Amino acid sequence: MRPSISPEHPRPQLQRAEWTALDGVWEFAFDREGTMSRPEQVEFDRAILVPFAPETPRSGIGDESYTMAVWYRRRFAVPAFQPVSGDRLLLHFGAVDHEATVWVDGGRAGHHEGGYTPFSIDVTDLLRGDGDHEVIVRAGDDPHDLGKPRGKQDWLREPHAIWYPRTTGIWQTVWLERVPECRIDLLRWTPNLERWEIGVEARIAGPRRDDLTLELTLSVGDGPHRRMLAHDRYLMVSGEANRRIALLDPGIDDARHDLLWSPDTPTLIDVHARLLDPNGAVVDEVASYTAMRSVRVDGGRFLLNGRPLYLRMALDQGYWPGGGLTAPSVDALRRDVELAKAMGLNGVRKHQKIEDPRYLHWADRLGLLVWGEMPSAYRFSRRSVERVSAEWTQAVLRDVSHPCIVAWVPINESWGVPDLPVDAAQRDYIQGLYHLTRALDPTRPVIGNDGWETAATDIVAIHDYDDDPALLAERYGNGSSVPNLLGRVRPLGRQLTLEGHDHRGQPIMLTEFGGIAFTPPSEAGATWGYARAESEAAFTAHFTEMLLAVRGCRMLAGFCYTQFTDTYQEANGMLAADRTPKIPLEAYAAAVRGGVRRFGGEG
Repeated sequence: MRPSISPEHPRPQLQRAEWTALDGVWEFAFDREGTMSRPEQVEFDRAILVPFAPETPRSGIGDESYTMAVWYRRRFAVPAFQPVSGDRLLLHFGAVDHEATVWVDGGRAGHHEGGYTPFSIDVTDLLRGDGDHEVIVRAGDDPHDLGKPRGKQDWLREPHAIWYPRTTGIWQTVWLERVPECRIDLLRWTPNLERWEIGVEARIAGPRRDDLTLELTLSVGDGPHRRMLAHDRYLMVSGEANRRIALLDPGIDDARHDLLWSPDTPTLIDVHARLLDPNGAVVDEVASYTAMRSVRVDGGRFLLNGRPLYLRMALDQGYWPGGGLTAPSVDALRRDVELAKAMGLNGVRKHQKIEDPRYLHWADRLGLLVWGEMPSAYRFSRRSVERVSAEWTQAVLRDVSHPCIVAWVPINESWGVPDLPVDAAQRDYIQGLYHLTRALDPTRPVIGNDGWETAATDIVAIHDYDDDPALLAERYGNGSSVPNLLGRVRPLGRQLTLEGHDHRGQPIMLTEFGGIAFTPPSEAGATWGYARAESEAAFTAHFTEMLLAVRGCRMLAGFCYTQFTDTYQEANGMLAADRTPKIPLEAYAAAVRGGVRRFGGEG
């Protein structure tokens, strides 16, 4: 069966036809003190709806109490995946917070650390008998551990300030996949507009063979309008290949532009990949996609496909009523992308969360720029350096092929590195993360420390919650000079650039501002924002004035408004937590888009 791209597939850019989700009702048990280490010690005494965390109402539990570990168990049948002719059965986890140990049919299958990144286990050799099989998962997640990447998960018992309920255990899809013994294990894509080609990094898994060929067919369009762009074959020597796929240059600007991916024209290139044996028989085949686009910074501007683009973004924390970090459906993920575009935004900064890959699929398909950001640890130590660096590496490599991703943010507001101005080790750390990210992906800008205390960055990203539009206009407006700005402005008392790291012409963006809370009067006492409006008219006026002031600041190459939706007690969203707009979408779009900007970029 030839695979095709499905928006439901948990891994959008490497899809096979034979997969099934294990989401649904699992048996569940709390291990409050984390004392149990073996499945036979556990008494499963309740049920949980996977993939919702036990802290959430949607899970069917809704218990936000401290717990050191949780346990899961379910039976599953594999008639459609019964291993034959050397086929293997893989068990995939989208994300389990924070450490996961897995058993299948009584045998220990594997272990993974990192609450925001996926892992897979070949369970074929553990399956016992021909009937149902059993999977058990232990998720360890110390709620007091400040040295692990935890993002916005509160360490206090009750959510406070800008931190929210914890996420323990499974919170993204669990799924099974039947695969051949020799199979396509990796496809990564790197477009190059200057050479009009696409780089592919491919790898196969399974027994070592040097006689397999990878066949790639690239096409664009649907139905009778579909046209082939390339049809290449590569011998997979040593099980891997790094190749450049040259596209036929039509020699006409309009024809070239037709292939370029952007928020206005999100053209995707479909890929059909087949692994062939020496006789031409198909060993494995997958569906993938890529796009032709480039991002870089130059002359104080952000460039998309070589042209200046003014970024109009919102801070998006990706929480859902009743579901925490887990969306209620894939349709809900698509709707978030559609709402962002309807409000005039061309991008979002995914804040303190590695988002579900299916959100990135819809951002790719519908045309929404995304800044990928690492969830922070809150304590600096050798161990935290190791944990953040390892998980950030996994996150970048997971998402590096998505065209929607246009920037990386490994650190936010000096979280986890509180003494940057005086601690050389902490400065070395954020510079190390910056260069690690650039090494993993040299094609996108990296913001080493978003907010202030910049020591290594491709964009000077400033957080400023002054609620007076006139002061923002004065601070970042036409009359300001960059040296004066960076030397004088100190949000929350923090210097914008560290000594020895002066501005070198990077774009300057206001990447957090606004935060105007607007809720029904009955909720005002339980919610907060950086400013507050008492009526829809007042909120509309204040929001519009803020956006008018910021858009008029010619020093800025873009902005990121706080925030996309209300999130628990923080009620400063453009949308309510249930995605209800607080004012008409057209009013948001008018304020966000404004007129044509400088540099020829859009407003």
